[in-house]
Amino acid sequence: MARRDREASTGRETARRGGFVREFVTGIGLLGRGFARYRRDPGLLIAGIVPALIAAIAVLGALGVLIYFATDIAGAITPFADDWSSGPRGLIHLVAGLSLVGACGLVAFVAFTSITLAIGDPFYEKIAVRVEDELGGVPNAVQIPWWRSLGQGVLESIRLVAVSAVFGIPLFLAGFLPVVGQTAVPVIGALVGGWFLAIELVGAPFARRGLRLADRRRVLRQNRPLAVGFGAAVFVCFLVPLGAIVTMPAAVAGGALLSRRVLAPGERDPVLTAADHPF
Repeated sequence: MARRDREASTGRETARRGGFVREFVTGIGLLGRGFARYRRDPGLLIAGIVPALIAAIAVLGALGVLIYFATDIAGAITPFADDWSSGPRGLIHLVAGLSLVGACGLVAFVAFTSITLAIGDPFYEKIAVRVEDELGGVPNAVQIPWWRSLGQGVLESIRLVAVSAVFGIPLFLAGFLPVVGQTAVPVIGALVGGWFLAIELVGAPFARRGLRLADRRRVLRQNRPLAVGFGAAVFVCFLVPLGAIVTMPAAVAGGALLSRRVLAPGERDPVLTAADHPF
């Protein structure tokens, strides 16, 4: 009996892990379907690149300033190394600088997404609406004046950026750990950053249903592997030079697909055609 119980428990654990991986991969696929929109709505998505370009200039400028002063900041936050010999002191300053830039990079990605969505709200709203209309639309969609939607979105984005900054602190400290700080921490950072990006990118579809930031967190928490898979894929694409600019419109389309999947789980995705595949 005990052996059968152990086997049953092992089977459930294996199924749970398999379900996690399957949902994670499905989330990645949602971004791929977002990229496929470039074939179907090239004009609309290309127009969505302009706000992303403006936001990228602002965020990259801020990151550039941080990188320029990274050495000075690293020295200021590691006073315990002031009396060390030049070799170890230089090494700890390098690690501190890299950890600082990495942690701020996580916050920068979330801030970039928030700023881009605020600047390009009309374009991205149209992308999300068109994606959802093709899948049946949103019955009784809530109509919110643009000025109210913008104000609400900015406030929620500020809260989200602030929370991501709090999460960036332990990741910054973990960056000092030998080996782990240079291997596991970047992966964890991508997953954490992906989570926050997913929350940000489903904002417009949730708002059309009268749902706010707390609702986004609650619903995505119930579908965490799916949300993290999607967000982590966006995060990785943002790391590629100019990737954030090209990815942003596709990420908005993918966010609409993610929203529909988690808010209407009983609906089946339409059969994919050749145009739905990114490659």
